[in-house]
Amino acid sequence: MQIVATFEHTVFLEMALSQLKERGISDLFALPLDNRTEERRLLDTLHYSDGATLMGKGMVLAALLSVVGASRGFELEWGPVYWGLIGGASGFVTGVAIDLFIHKVAKKKRRLLKGKRSEVILIINCGETDAAWIEPLLWEHLALGLAKME
Repeated sequence: MQIVATFEHTVFLEMALSQLKERGISDLFALPLDNRTEERRLLDTLHYSDGATLMGKGMVLAALLSVVGASRGFELEWGPVYWGLIGGASGFVTGVAIDLFIHKVAKKKRRLLKGKRSEVILIINCGETDAAWIEPLLWEHLALGLAKME
C-alpha cells in the first residue's frame, strides 16, 4: 500500500518524518516542489485564462465617462459624438491603468507578504496494518492532503 501526502515545508514535516523512521518505516520518499520563477502573464490568450482581466474597470469607466462626455458635449464645441468618444476612450485607459497598477503593485506585495512556499510530496510504502496509524500521524502533523493507493 502507498500513502501519498502533501505538506508545507515546515518543522511539522520533519517531525512526521522522524516519527515514521522511529517506528520502523524506512521506505519513504519526500519530493519538494519548486517555486514559480517567472511572472504570471497579464494578457490572456484563447487557450490560457487565469480569470483575471484588465478590462473590467476600463469598460465600466468607459461607459460612465462616455455618457457624461456625450451629455456635456451638447454644450461644447465638438458636439456630443466626439465628446462621448473622448470620454469613453479616457475612461477605458484610466480603468486599464488602475487594473494594471492593482495587478502589478498591490497584488505582488500581497503575494510577497504571504510568503507562499512550495509544498512537499511525501510517498510512503507500507503494509495495511501500518497504514492505520500512519494516516492519523500525518493528519496530526498538518498534512495538506492525503491519499491511499492499494
